[in-house]
Amino acid sequence: MAGAASGVSANGQPLLLLVDGHSLAFRSFYAFSKGGEGGLSTKEGVPTSVTYGFLKALLDNCKGLKPNGLVVAFDTAEPTFRHEADEAYKAHRDETPEGIKTAVPIIHQMLETLNIPHLGVPGYEADDVIGTLAQKAEKAGFEVFMMTPDKDFGQLVTEKIKMYRPGRGGAPAEVWGVAEVCERWGIQHVDQVVDMLGLMGDAVDNIPGIPSVGEKTAAKLLAEYGSLEAILENASAIKGKLGEKIAENAEMGRLSKQLARIIIDVPIELDPKRLEMEPADEAAFRELCAS
Repeated sequence: MAGAASGVSANGQPLLLLVDGHSLAFRSFYAFSKGGEGGLSTKEGVPTSVTYGFLKALLDNCKGLKPNGLVVAFDTAEPTFRHEADEAYKAHRDETPEGIKTAVPIIHQMLETLNIPHLGVPGYEADDVIGTLAQKAEKAGFEVFMMTPDKDFGQLVTEKIKMYRPGRGGAPAEVWGVAEVCERWGIQHVDQVVDMLGLMGDAVDNIPGIPSVGEKTAAKLLAEYGSLEAILENASAIKGKLGEKIAENAEMGRLSKQLARIIIDVPIELDPKRLEMEPADEAAFRELCAS
């Protein structure tokens, strides 16, 4: 990775790639182990599907982008404010597969030998770290690509911050800017992504939303009222059972929007010089791979 020629964005600005590390690790686990069965391993039986898949996907996606800077963000084991606000947040998820638990520390070591910065901040999710770094990098003159398939990242998109969605099954990667995010959700501006999630919820993260409000209904309500708060204020004017459901579940809607909002003021600093691609420690990398 290090040593590849750096590129610039279409706007002539340096390009920063921010990667959701846990998302890429999970994707690698299921891609190479077919849902957890089998997969790659060493002669000694040590599973290598996640580490191999993670590194291959990272390098393959960087090959075309040639970013000037790269940071990989990870979740940490500590609960976040979202768990404190709602005990049910992500509570329905199965325990992280052992193959991923084993692989993540090794991935950290691999990134260090490659001189690729990686970080996680206790009390915050990788989403929040990426959101904060994206905002800071934009102000520092970077164009930013956020490498993640998660739809909630659409709320962070600007003219200089874009979603980079890796392709699957041979399909090319997609880059979502403001127009693509708004078209995907049927909304007028990206700020309404959190309103959409507050209204319809998000089953992946166990965000409840408002009962009886799906994606199409949420988009229609936002087209008329503009925000979740305005919809709640006008619930009495919304006819039928829908208006009743909205009024009855107003607090649930507010909580859901709070859970869905990505934090952009995580206590971390952005050092543009630290982002510059440095040569890898090839000897350390080979030693790690052989161990």
